[in-house]
Amino acid sequence: MTLLLFLLIIILAIRLIIRPAIKSRQKHKNPEKELVQSSQIKQNKTYTKTSLKAQLRTVLVFTKLSAKRFLRDRLAQFFTILFPLIFLFVFGSLTKNEGSVSFKVALINNSTTNLSRSFIHQLDNSKTFKIQTKDTTLKIAENSLNQSQIDGIIVLPANFGAILKGQQYPSGQISVLYDETTSNTGQTLVSVLNGVIKGINGQFVATRQPFTVVGKQLNSQGLTAFDYTFSGLLGFSIIGIGIFGPVNVFPELKKQGILRRLHTTPLRSWQYFVATMLGQAITGLASIIIQFIVAIEVFGLKVDGNYLEIFLFTIFSIFMILGLGLAIGGWAKNERQAAPLSNIVVFPMLFLSGTFFPRYIMPGWLQSITNYLPLTPVIDGLRQLTTEGKSLVNVGPQLGLMALWFIIIYAIAFRVFKWE
Repeated sequence: MTLLLFLLIIILAIRLIIRPAIKSRQKHKNPEKELVQSSQIKQNKTYTKTSLKAQLRTVLVFTKLSAKRFLRDRLAQFFTILFPLIFLFVFGSLTKNEGSVSFKVALINNSTTNLSRSFIHQLDNSKTFKIQTKDTTLKIAENSLNQSQIDGIIVLPANFGAILKGQQYPSGQISVLYDETTSNTGQTLVSVLNGVIKGINGQFVATRQPFTVVGKQLNSQGLTAFDYTFSGLLGFSIIGIGIFGPVNVFPELKKQGILRRLHTTPLRSWQYFVATMLGQAITGLASIIIQFIVAIEVFGLKVDGNYLEIFLFTIFSIFMILGLGLAIGGWAKNERQAAPLSNIVVFPMLFLSGTFFPRYIMPGWLQSITNYLPLTPVIDGLRQLTTEGKSLVNVGPQLGLMALWFIIIYAIAFRVFKWE
């Protein structure tokens, strides 16, 4: 079912989004250009001294224009909505069964005894072992092991399960083969098989064990691999919405001379920034909601937090990250300046803020540095609000760091913004 939905998204993206994207951009005019040409904003005495209400009305007009541009731009729809869904399906499929321990093994049976057949049947029915039926000989199995297609090779000797002379019960020694690169996995496999053999030995020889180990399950439920990854995928979406949107749009508007003409009107930079923030928040929130629906229905995401608090935190996250896109897109004169600068800003955050893999696997000194990246409090806060049942009060440190970044980023954005 998951694979069918994933293929459906790919086909939909190719047929309805990517192919018509270029034609759609050529066919439709730019909303800002339409606004300037239709003289909805005029430079005259009436607009020279505008009231706060009139200024906010202008913000509302440009917010509608931002949403209108998004609805016309199919390429933007793909990268805002469908592209994050593709990542969601990929990582969701990879982490779906990560909580269960299993081994891919090749089984070479040289024995014909009933006990060997019973042993193989027991392994085959176990969820711990996944026997690869294509590895029928030891040579083929060794080749698969060298290519890391399997975790180990289980070899049953010819006398496995046979009653040897002078014995009253069957015996045998299983060989587990593994290479140097999978030594840890191989040793774990040996330990698991010892547990299986221990159960078989108990059927023939009564043994008393003075020391035992008992496992107990706690009532609390920890995070699954997908629960941990999902907040990182949300951070990936927010990065795409906040940075790549303005970085792609602003240089194009400068190239067409639209921003220069808007600058000749009473429109102020803060009005244009606020309108862009509201427009991106609307489209971004729609994308996030779709991802939540797919994650809950397809991958069984359990949301323990309050949805309103999650969405409020998400909107503030989009506003904060959007400042980076406004700073880069507002400073760059063209795409050749914007693209490399945005990559320099984005990629360190994607790989160091816990987007695709947890930060706790990093060295301690690197974790201390990554704590202060703009995207890190976003992902940590979303994880705590979504899957750990925390409230906005509990994510106060994250909100404080985001507020500090918000002030710094927008101070830079307003300073470096250029209308042409």
